[in-house]
Amino acid sequence: MKKDQLYRKYKIWNTIIILFSIIGLITCIAILFPQVRLQMMAFAEHLLERKSATYNSWYSLLFSLASGGVFFILIFDYCTLTTSGRTLVQQVKQDVKACFSEIDFRIFIKPILLMFAVYLLGLLAIIRANFLYNDDVGRAIMGYRDWYNWSRYIAVFFSFIIQPEIHVTDISPIPQLLAILLLSCSSVLLVYILCEKKITTIRLLASIPLGLSPYFLECLSYKFDAPHMALSILACIIPFLFITSKKAFLFVSIISLLVMCMTYQAASGIYIMISIFLCFQYWSNRKKSNKEILFFFGRTIVAFSLAMLIFKFFFLRPIDDQDLYASNAMYPLSQIVSGTLSNIKNYLFIIKNDLGLLWKIGILFIIFLFIIKSICQSTQKKIISFFFSIMFIVLTFISSFGAYSMLSNTLLYPRTMFGFGIFLAIICVHVVTDYKKLAVVAVLALNWCFFTFAFSYGNALADQARYADFRIGILLHDLSNLYPTISAEEMSIQFDNSIEFSPTIKNIAKNNPIIERLVPKRLSNSLFDYFYCFGHFNNEQFFIDIEEFQNIKYSTLDLPVVIDSYYHTIKSDGEHILIIFKH
Repeated sequence: MKKDQLYRKYKIWNTIIILFSIIGLITCIAILFPQVRLQMMAFAEHLLERKSATYNSWYSLLFSLASGGVFFILIFDYCTLTTSGRTLVQQVKQDVKACFSEIDFRIFIKPILLMFAVYLLGLLAIIRANFLYNDDVGRAIMGYRDWYNWSRYIAVFFSFIIQPEIHVTDISPIPQLLAILLLSCSSVLLVYILCEKKITTIRLLASIPLGLSPYFLECLSYKFDAPHMALSILACIIPFLFITSKKAFLFVSIISLLVMCMTYQAASGIYIMISIFLCFQYWSNRKKSNKEILFFFGRTIVAFSLAMLIFKFFFLRPIDDQDLYASNAMYPLSQIVSGTLSNIKNYLFIIKNDLGLLWKIGILFIIFLFIIKSICQSTQKKIISFFFSIMFIVLTFISSFGAYSMLSNTLLYPRTMFGFGIFLAIICVHVVTDYKKLAVVAVLALNWCFFTFAFSYGNALADQARYADFRIGILLHDLSNLYPTISAEEMSIQFDNSIEFSPTIKNIAKNNPIIERLVPKRLSNSLFDYFYCFGHFNNEQFFIDIEEFQNIKYSTLDLPVVIDSYYHTIKSDGEHILIIFKH
């Protein structure tokens, strides 16, 4: 009797799943057709009685959600309606539970608290600066969540958890504190994985570049984005907790990598870097045979490739680089090798120019110590260990740039290069593990440089904000004298130059040039700066004509000079305004 009841329930649930799956598939497939999306957008505009300012964004977002919906429905149906799918789910579930049972989570509490204190202290100056960093300006003023523009759907979802409101508002330092917590977990788990579950204070301190490298400092400067960027790092590390189970590792890797792709794609190289390190470690101490190492690395490549393909074909929203400042298009197959090598070359060149001499010496010395340690402690032949350690350095460095190295219009902002900090963290943790005091001193000295630079950077943000607000005050005073009342027709404005950095930033740049790539000037020919200058200071009389901003430079117009002062020159014909800042 019970079996019959269970069977009837099973048939009913299967029927319901099939029915909803058919409806969902028909809906998603229909939305994939351009005509349907156009009708949906037209209906939405009619319902709201206004035209969407982000029409193209919503149009392509519908496509991404529909294709992602098709993928989820198909996977869900396979796992619930087929015998092989249910068996696979049960096996993976058991393997995941088995892996969790092997972990004593209590040992993480004190290390996480330690790293939280370290990162909090390091970021204190940035938090105190209270600096609206680039996108923060628009989000704070208008409250929009546009992470979907970059296919970061989990970032959008995560932002609703952090702040469950229709419009986001500035709730700092809560996002930064959450980011610090995620970074602390990442540092502890990285040490746990790299050091065979042995966590020590020295190894934890050696992992500081993970969160306090100059490149990730830009990520932490974003009040609204910081937790999402930190989550992308943690997502790449978590799969290696399940390394003892093949199926669980593959499953968790794919899910975690998809989370990374839908939070911040610049972290895409972290997973590969850790995989390469573990393979090198297995080979060096002969704890696994060459065949086992190849199979393990093969699984990581399969998981990474599957996750990237799923993301590309089902979730990636195409970006028009004419509308935004970047494109996610990859090099064509015929140019993939040469293009990737060119991007890696530029990546190395920028790092060389960003870092100060003392940092370069410290990094090269630690890499030298890594090679020496690899040779001395390896159970393999010394000469082979030497070449393999060099190969490890090269491959890990290349991987640190992640999937961005294959983009035809790649981004080389500091926030997209934080993989270099993870690269340094992996090397530093390995160097201080069971090695001489010289290595510990060298690693801690380098990390102390990063730690103190975080204070310099935070104070530099505050100082540049002070200087920029001073220049903005003078500019708005002159503009208010020229145009004391708001005219019926708004006047469009353009900046033809930028202000300089404050003297303190120029002083920092003598030793650490990267500071000039990290600190926004606040007044330059950037949309963020226009938002800050006029939106943040509540002066809507002047606006930026986006079409003219992209196609017409007011400097080419013969505008008469209306004010020429020590700080700037203002040219205007009453409709167009050109501001030329003086240094």
